[in-house]
Parts: sequence; structure tokens; C-alpha cells
Amino acid sequence: MIEIDTEKMNLIHCGDCYEILKTFPDKFIDLIITSPPYFQQREYGNGGIGNEATLDKYINNLMDIFMECVRITKNTGSIVFNLGDKYIDGNLLLVPYRFALEVQKLKKVKLINELTWVKVNPVPKQCSKKLISATEPFFIFSKSEDYYFNKDAFLEYRDIYQNGNKKKPGNDIGKKYFELIDKSNLSNEEKTQAIKELNEAILETMQGKIESFRMKIRGLHALPYGGQGGGRLNQIVNKGFTIIRIHGNSIRRDIIESTVESIKGNIHPAVYPEFIIQEIIKLLTKKNDIVLDPFLGSGTTAVVAKKLNRKYIGIEINPEFVEYAQKRIEENGDDSTYEWFV
Repeated sequence: MIEIDTEKMNLIHCGDCYEILKTFPDKFIDLIITSPPYFQQREYGNGGIGNEATLDKYINNLMDIFMECVRITKNTGSIVFNLGDKYIDGNLLLVPYRFALEVQKLKKVKLINELTWVKVNPVPKQCSKKLISATEPFFIFSKSEDYYFNKDAFLEYRDIYQNGNKKKPGNDIGKKYFELIDKSNLSNEEKTQAIKELNEAILETMQGKIESFRMKIRGLHALPYGGQGGGRLNQIVNKGFTIIRIHGNSIRRDIIESTVESIKGNIHPAVYPEFIIQEIIKLLTKKNDIVLDPFLGSGTTAVVAKKLNRKYIGIEINPEFVEYAQKRIEENGDDSTYEWFV
């Protein structure tokens, strides 16, 4: 078994990831994020997964690796796999989804999100009878309900920009709701409570605690319907009104837009964008957490983990890629090393 010193992380192991993963101890990784070689897409050198004769064999090999990933991940951790698709004889195989369905059969993890990468600059392909493929999935799996998930950190730059451009509330804020309360058929007691809570919401807005609010009053506004009723509907029925506070943060959707990335001097045929890895690491880990990439390739996961003050472990079968990844990491001021696995 490889000795893991949590004070001395930041290692790249050179060798077959399945054999190396089998030597790791149970439950010590916070996040595994990786992009295995796609099925019959490219030759990465030094053998390894991706060039199997059949899709079933490819999926089976991936599953062996995935099960080791599950074993070494903490119960509070997550596993993220990015896979691309493949056409054979003009037929789209749906490779990523076949893999995800096999994972779900195990009932060892839960698929909590399919994060879709929308490529701003997809590679054009000369085919008059197919649309250009411009998306790829990042499947986010968790081992338990206790997985770490910092939704506010994901794409937080949008909120920083949005909040920096907020308009200050005017002096007439809430005025229309006072008028509506007065005209409503609420009882005097309900009106008194509505005015009290409306004043509280106005104060929160003026103090910048919330961006704005909406008020719905029984008899004057349409009732919530469908799955969106819940507590709001109960409040309107029982209290006569409800106040919906708007905090101003953007909705965190399961879509992330980014360009297809290229790096000057890169020797690896497939590089995923630092931006996407950055946002996923921020979403699923804290500072000093351990991030593992069992198909490290050009080193993007390690580079980003270091920038975000996370510890990292990489595994890569191709010695050339290991040395290139090491160079990229060192250019970011890191003193990490790599080890040869025999």
C-alpha cells in the first residue's frame, strides 16, 4: 500500500491508475474529478483505457476504476467524471449516459447533478447532416447525503458583478403594498400584521440585507400553484399574505459555459478548461481538502487545485504527460514531486 502522508500531498504517480488506486487507503479523498480517455477517440500513448475493441469492454474497465474511486472517497466527498460521446456508423452511442446508468445500477453512489459544459467555441466538423456537438456532461456523484456542497461559491463572480451594479432602493419602496393592504378584505388584525412585516422587509432592503421583495395578498393576487405552493400558499390562506424576499444572487443552474481551451506548447491531445475545474472544486471542496485526478493528463486538475489552496494527487500513465504536468505545476510556484509506480 502507498503510504499517504496528508501533510505531504501534491504528488503525481506515474503508472496505471487502476493498479495505483488499489493501493490507496479507504475514505481519504475529498473530491475525485477526472476526464478518462474517451472511447476510441484518440491515442494517448502507453496503452491504458480508451482503445478497447468494444464499448462494453470500455465501460467495464471504467467501472473497475470507478469502484476504486468510490472506495477511497470520504462519505462527505464527491466524484466527478467527464466523458465525451462517440459516433460509429453514423450512430451516436450515448457513451456518457451508458456509463452513468451502469454506475446507478451499483447503488453505491447517487447522481446528484449532470453539469453540462456548453462549449462557446465548439470544433466545427464538416458534416451536412449533423449539428455540431457543443456540450459534454460532468456527472457529479456523492456517497452519502452529507456531501460538501457550497452552492454560493459556484460561479460566484456573477453575484459579485451583479451586486456591484445594484441600484439603491428609492424612498417609495413598498408604497404600493401599503395601498393594497388598505384596499384588501383582510381583517384589521391581519392588516396590522401585514403592515408590521412589510415595514420589516422595507428596512432589510434599505440596509442591503436583501435586494428586494414581493408581497402577495389574499384576494388580490393569484395563489401559488403546482409544486411551488408550499409554505407561501399556507401563509396566504392562514395569515392573509406572504412576503417573498429576493436575495439577489443568481440562480445556480446545472450549466457552465466555457471555451474549448488550448495551451501554448501543450503536448496532450485533450485539455479541459481550467475555469470549469475551478468552479467544480469551489463547489465541492474547502481549502486544504484533497483533490485526486486518476487521469491527470496535462495536469489541469492539479494546477487549479494548487491555485485554490487544495492538496492534490495525480495519476498518469504516460511519462511524457507526467513531466509536462509537472512543468505546468512548477510554473505556478509549486514544489511538488512525482513518483514512478512499478
